[in-house]
Amino acid sequence: MSHTWDVTIQLFDADDIEPDGTVTTAHAVLTTSSGTSLEGHGRARRNPHDPSVREIGEELATARALRDLADRLLQATSDDIAEIEGHKVHLSA
Repeated sequence: MSHTWDVTIQLFDADDIEPDGTVTTAHAVLTTSSGTSLEGHGRARRNPHDPSVREIGEELATARALRDLADRLLQATSDDIAEIEGHKVHLSA
């Protein structure tokens, strides 16, 4: 039996925060086959003196959003196990 989990990543240039286009944010949403969802967020800020390469900011913001999502998934798993076991559980990456 297989299941599919989907991850959607939305990228935003935060022009309203930094009008010079130096900030990119990412919002990652994991949706499990049972409909449960978790969210992760990431942000990248380009040094204004560096060349403007949009893809680099998007990659970094996405990586940070996915890392945040992974941490939240580990915490949710720890919480689920703790509920079954009846004591605190800590999972590491």
